[in-house]
Amino acid sequence: MSQELLTPALAKKRLLSLDVLRGITIAGMILVNNPGTWSHIYAPLRHAAWNGCTPTDLVFPFFVFCMGIAMYISHKKTNHAFTWPVVNKVITRGMLIIMIGWALSWLGMFLGQITNGETLLYSIWTYPIEHIRILGVFPRLGLVSIFGGLLMLAAKPKNCPWVAAVLMIIYCIMQSVTNSFFLNAANMESIVDLKLLGDNHIYHMTNAAGERIGFDPEGVLSTIPCVAHVLIGAWMGHLIMNVKDNWGKVTRLLLAGAVMMLVGFLLDYTYPINKSMWSASYILVTCGLASSLLAILTWVLDIRLLERNAKEATTKCEMATKKVANNWYKFFECFGVNPLFIFCLSAIAVYVMRSIRFEYHEQMYNVWSFWYKVCMQPLFGNEGGSLACALSLVLVLWGIAYLLYRKKIYIKL
Repeated sequence: MSQELLTPALAKKRLLSLDVLRGITIAGMILVNNPGTWSHIYAPLRHAAWNGCTPTDLVFPFFVFCMGIAMYISHKKTNHAFTWPVVNKVITRGMLIIMIGWALSWLGMFLGQITNGETLLYSIWTYPIEHIRILGVFPRLGLVSIFGGLLMLAAKPKNCPWVAAVLMIIYCIMQSVTNSFFLNAANMESIVDLKLLGDNHIYHMTNAAGERIGFDPEGVLSTIPCVAHVLIGAWMGHLIMNVKDNWGKVTRLLLAGAVMMLVGFLLDYTYPINKSMWSASYILVTCGLASSLLAILTWVLDIRLLERNAKEATTKCEMATKKVANNWYKFFECFGVNPLFIFCLSAIAVYVMRSIRFEYHEQMYNVWSFWYKVCMQPLFGNEGGSLACALSLVLVLWGIAYLLYRKKIYIKL
């Protein structure tokens, strides 16, 4: 293999297909989280209102699935030993991710209040303390990283599916006993979140009746099945990293994916697929889809790509064609090797752009709204312009990710 065809993933014996899948999910998360305006979004880029699953509802669980595999690979170096240094590392990393989430939430509130003309003390301390969302994407990732990591080390990876099954069964029983299948004030997750976190510190959703309900999609109780989700990812890591040939990995991924999707869709009749509640059927279906996509990427990248690279090109034309054909995955790999850093950067960039206000043609804009209303909307229309804004942010962040990739800089969180 020539040196120019080596990638950071291949050079470091990383799982290239996993980096690419993780990159796809991060690019997807940035895309769906940052439309030009929330008033105009294409249907596939919206979350399901309650039950059901859209393409947007796949990106976060795919990342949790990848986190589980990466967790297995990371701890494989210590033979998954349940020792204090390893436990301390798991807890420290998880707490760091949680605190980054709180810091990002604080930054958004601080910039918003300062922009609205509030005092410095109120913007720095009073308003965030009264309104900061305690749980969210990063706190959820931190919590499942801690509890999932500790359970994997304690039970060992081969037993992860049994631990995950117990957690999902417990959660299903809780849903059944409390009849918490609807978005209303009687939902057990809403009650627990309101009691433990308070109305000002959780997300609010609107139900079919038009009522605003204090319900956090990353709430306290739904963290339990999400831990099961990351354990399934760790188990998949155990399955695929203990076979030497890539065809064996593909077979195991496809088989496991098919079984999980079948069980998940059957379970949907009793426990509906629901991202907001992170239902057991949602876990199994999304893990099955993620496993199947990882199988496809393993075949395309870890098998076919290496086979093509092993063959010498006989003409310059063939070499040029080969280089283009082999480089398509790098767009996503750039995101995949620094996923959480790039995702943090996307939030910071949008917060800053929304806090910079100016007047244009006697109307007030911030940088982000100007980019949508004045630049993108006239060219592509309401929904198209909103999507164009999100895509432009993805491309700018890819440029930063690509520079880090070229310089082989990996920022681990």
